[in-house]
Amino acid sequence: MSFSVAGMEEERCAAAAAHEIRRLPAEVNWEMLDKSRFFVLGAALFSGVSAALYPAVVVKTHLQVAPPPQAAAATVRAILSRDGLRGFYRGFGASLAGTVPARALYMAALEATKSSVGPAAVRLGVSEPAASAIASAAAGVSAAVAAQVVWTPVDVVSQRLMVQTSSCSRYAGGADAFRKILAADGVRGLYRGFGLSIITYAPSNAVWWASYAMAQRLAWRVVGADRSESYPALMAVQGASAALAGGAAALVTMPLDTVKTRLQVMETDGMAPRPTLGSTMRGLLKEGGWAACYRGLGPRWGSMSLSAATMVTTYEVLKRLSAKEGSLG
Repeated sequence: MSFSVAGMEEERCAAAAAHEIRRLPAEVNWEMLDKSRFFVLGAALFSGVSAALYPAVVVKTHLQVAPPPQAAAATVRAILSRDGLRGFYRGFGASLAGTVPARALYMAALEATKSSVGPAAVRLGVSEPAASAIASAAAGVSAAVAAQVVWTPVDVVSQRLMVQTSSCSRYAGGADAFRKILAADGVRGLYRGFGLSIITYAPSNAVWWASYAMAQRLAWRVVGADRSESYPALMAVQGASAALAGGAAALVTMPLDTVKTRLQVMETDGMAPRPTLGSTMRGLLKEGGWAACYRGLGPRWGSMSLSAATMVTTYEVLKRLSAKEGSLG
């Protein structure tokens, strides 16, 4: 008797979970997208978001590479007094030039992986919520690896431009920086920190997308899945879930990001030995101990939380704008 009651209880819980999943907003998968519309609209939308958030990235980079510890407010004032508002957009042209192909690779890898891993996990008997988390994690890893092929050289060039000043400019622009880095260090110089970027962003993306998927489910339980038809409620839940996931990812990956930024910005003059992961880490610890690894945490945490919220809501809107006619029923 107890076995039959337990079995009925399990069936009831499974049915309730399936009913809850059906009430959540429909997922727009890779097969449902008009790819040309998706990439064209995506390039325009994400370029706008990147422009809005770029000043925070500049401040974070200055904090990470400046030897004496500085407050974020002092860094902002120094950039303003030295270069004006233009100082917050140093390297933006180079960054924007890489945004389109990097985002295209990221979105393609993300959606293609998610669409293939999720159904495969369900066919293997994994529950729908677990399959969604697994697919999101796998998609995050593949997207991060694909995007870093473009993002690493873009980061190296744009970060060099970010930290130079109008009174001491080694590079005339993105193209000039690209040529000089290539001449001094070869292709290897453009991919300095590539391995560390993968180590930083692949696990971070896996955790981020998995936690974002789970946070959304929890949020809808609180808000009520019946409100998923409300566009403001949908945007609020997705934005809040993304911000929480982004803030957590910033905190966890901050030390690695600081070392990566230092490694990418360091110049070589041909006489000094090439900076390595170990030498960069030792130098950072010597400067200020473990606290030095968290320089720029405030701007990065704020930037990643805000970026996550705006990027995800923009991304979800983008997918719905790019859905093929009739694919959403």
